[in-house]
Amino acid sequence: MTPVKETARKAAEIAAVNEAELKASSPMGVLLGKAPEMPKEGDIVEGPVIALDRARLYIDLKPWGTGIIFGREYMNAREVIKRTNVGDNIAAKIVSQGNKEGYIELSLKEARQAVLWTEAEEAVKHKTQFELTVKEANKGGLILDWQGLSGFLPASQLKAEHYPRVGDGDKDKILEELRKLVGTKLTVSVIGAQPKEGKLIFSEKGLDDKEKRELIAAYQVNDTVEGEVTGMVDFGVFVKLEEGLEGLVHISEIDWGLVDDPRHFFKVGDKVKVKIIDIKDGKISLSVKALKENPWQAAVEKYKKGDKVEGVVIKFNKHGALASIEEGIAGLVHVSEFGGEDKLRSTLELGKRYPFTISLFEPKEMRMALAFAGDKK
Repeated sequence: MTPVKETARKAAEIAAVNEAELKASSPMGVLLGKAPEMPKEGDIVEGPVIALDRARLYIDLKPWGTGIIFGREYMNAREVIKRTNVGDNIAAKIVSQGNKEGYIELSLKEARQAVLWTEAEEAVKHKTQFELTVKEANKGGLILDWQGLSGFLPASQLKAEHYPRVGDGDKDKILEELRKLVGTKLTVSVIGAQPKEGKLIFSEKGLDDKEKRELIAAYQVNDTVEGEVTGMVDFGVFVKLEEGLEGLVHISEIDWGLVDDPRHFFKVGDKVKVKIIDIKDGKISLSVKALKENPWQAAVEKYKKGDKVEGVVIKFNKHGALASIEEGIAGLVHVSEFGGEDKLRSTLELGKRYPFTISLFEPKEMRMALAFAGDKK
């Protein structure tokens, strides 16, 4: 038997053992106990390498089966695979739950990218600095490489000594100046990470503590200022107040209504008025919604417990459904009212209007509970 066939045979034997163990641990095999839930496509899984040949790598994903990296995914990860040995524990992303041979198809490259984007989002949060080499230049800024991901450093985010000073604003002259930075190393931080769009935004701007304190000293809590949106992350929006000074509008401070994604409200470059709500440890916290009327204050005069209202279902969560009865005022329809999530979702649909009764109303705490007043399916 050839080495390749022997490798495949061993992997098949382990797959068969895993399948037998999974059946034995299932309700069909045993009256007590539950089989662990099979991971879905897109999930990151981890296990030891059990076999490796020139074109395939097998990973033990007990008790679900055996994973395989082959074909294009093998070629994409060949540099990593060269340094991999049997027994090494590696993480991979599921691209198919089962092929015709019964293996779970995996991707090393996609798993690595998922981890990198998580690290990028953490770098934004902690303002981590990196020393990176400039790879390319275009009329808008510079292209940098960070752990295999390409990112963009806008010219506006360069330090003064690197900013292209072109008197007439000629774009070709700006590009000529930016090209002089190709090959040089810059100390930068990540200010925007958008995995879905594949966008990574850097900034070279940074101040020492003394300079930053001097800038912050000009601002006070409750000040209303205008700034420019410089970056967005899942948890909020960064706003530049002046050169070298940024503040964060947390997702909870964007609007009185439900905000699932800050990118639906702003884009980089937008001018926005904000209110300073906190200055602590060299960080400025900002609010957009604080400059708008709080709808819960007016709600005191409009609603009370027991009122019949109509609301639009705007979101489902583990507790039930959120229904908006007006802009910024939403109440929870608890899942227990329907006896389960399936019944709730079959009765209420996102975006549709239904009749409700207010069962709890605490405007000071901005809390409302609603009871469904229509026919349950």
